[in-house]
Amino acid sequence: MDQYSPRISRFRPAGARRVPEDAPAAAGRPEHHLPNGLFRNPSGSPQRDVDMRTLLRYLGRMARNSRKPVIAPADHVIPERRAIAGLKILNGADSLTWLGHAAFLIRLAGKTILTDPYLSDYAGPGRLGPKRFVKSGIAAQNLPPIDILLISHNHYDHLDEVTLRHLPHKDHIQVVAPLRLGEFFLRRGFQRVVELDWRQEYSQDGVCITSLPVVHWSRRHTRDTNRTLWAGYGLRGAGQHLFFGGDSAYGKIFRHLGESFGPFDTAMIGIGGYAPQEIMHASHATPEEAVQIGRDIGARRIAAMHWGTVQLTEEPPFEPPQRFLAAGRAGGYADEDLWVMKIGETRPLFPAQRSN
Repeated sequence: MDQYSPRISRFRPAGARRVPEDAPAAAGRPEHHLPNGLFRNPSGSPQRDVDMRTLLRYLGRMARNSRKPVIAPADHVIPERRAIAGLKILNGADSLTWLGHAAFLIRLAGKTILTDPYLSDYAGPGRLGPKRFVKSGIAAQNLPPIDILLISHNHYDHLDEVTLRHLPHKDHIQVVAPLRLGEFFLRRGFQRVVELDWRQEYSQDGVCITSLPVVHWSRRHTRDTNRTLWAGYGLRGAGQHLFFGGDSAYGKIFRHLGESFGPFDTAMIGIGGYAPQEIMHASHATPEEAVQIGRDIGARRIAAMHWGTVQLTEEPPFEPPQRFLAAGRAGGYADEDLWVMKIGETRPLFPAQRSN
């Protein structure tokens, strides 16, 4: 088996010595494969270049802010019983259910797809990470049977071991993950796992999933930065074309994705996690940049995500949707094509009319 196999990679970077970001790619590999075995963002992406003093000051502020409770609006989260009923009433029709942050239940072509499963209390190992200020729309153990588990990267707020432990029928679930994340799932009882490099595809019974480049990074602990890949995804099935952005800053790669893979009917794009900009500009898009991503990829409808669930950064927790709606309207989107969903809400997916 090739060490970069798109099925399951056993590759381990040897020493992972530092190389310049503009170094040539590994021999015979795509541009984002560095010669030291690590991965990098697409050419022309913003750089993560924060000095240690700025970072430490930010972490200190976040530690102090974490002691302040976040009060969510009363209607921000739908009671779980209503959320389950709202999902069932569509009787398996194509739909989108927001569970909070970047976790969605997608019903597409008869398949149930769960994205970036962070449904437990803490975004970190044990109880060390930031704590959610609202519950998941539907608890992991109460979800309908999952056919496909779609993973964008390995950060704790997108890949949660507690949630994985509570998912039943691991022998049935097909995991689709970026390069070098396969073993993580095999060690936790999943039996059907495929790894994808950017622009590779996986198909199952009428659903085609394409791994797409985005602007982010990966790390699970202090010594594995960028050893596993990160990705967004295009999903096709039953006449629908969806985009799941995972985590991403804005970069010129999105114009290329629009030209090569667009347009999309519905795009799930992160709108939160952007303050302070001096630190977050290379990791997360602002609400205005999220709208620009949608325009770049030819998204007819944008569903906002990565906000209103856990306080990871310094912007007011309910500022992102206000800025998103204003930017979307200014960018030519109709209100009905700018989805700011309640946690637990299900909306039917139908071919959208182009409004931008």
